[in-house]
Amino acid sequence: MGFKHNNVLHANHFRKDWQRRVRTWFDQPGSKVRRRQARKTKAAALGVRPLTLLRPAVRAPTVRYNRKLREGRGFTFAELKEAGIGRKEARGVGIVVDHRRRNLSEEGKSLNIERLKAYKAKLIVFPRKASKPKKGDSTGDDLKAPTTRINSALPPLLTAEAPRKITEDERSFEAAKALRDAKFRARHEGQRKLRAAKREEEEANKKK
Repeated sequence: MGFKHNNVLHANHFRKDWQRRVRTWFDQPGSKVRRRQARKTKAAALGVRPLTLLRPAVRAPTVRYNRKLREGRGFTFAELKEAGIGRKEARGVGIVVDHRRRNLSEEGKSLNIERLKAYKAKLIVFPRKASKPKKGDSTGDDLKAPTTRINSALPPLLTAEAPRKITEDERSFEAAKALRDAKFRARHEGQRKLRAAKREEEEANKKK
């Protein structure tokens, strides 16, 4: 280390008993094993309950990411009502409810309604007492059906299309020009309507 200019010389202190203050982490492997055993015990206590709660399929916000489909916080009241599931019942069978979310499109709403209906069709509710099943509990052969703890996956974004030849109409289509014309028409739609209304009014006055 070099010294420059007329500054005070360093007075380094190397007499600190740092070895007493070192933080060790020798219990890390044992803690890892204990956490794993605790997870295993908890999973066994839960029985055949799904590992994760059912959440809706939503679009990510902003124009940059709205092509992506991901899991949202919870289902809306409207989606639960269409699927025939009560608010309190939903929380008891592993469905998350979000009272703040609103449905902004029919496509998203119908997608989540189908998701709820598919979950409800596969759902098996074991009664607390086999001799006294309550309303909504599964009975008979449903209790002997094979079970899975994995929740429904998100639906695919796009359906795969079989390869085919490009048609002449598609080859001659000019996308940039079509977009420009559509933008121009949308921009001047109001003025076009005003001119048409004015023309109709003038024709009506001439007839009089």
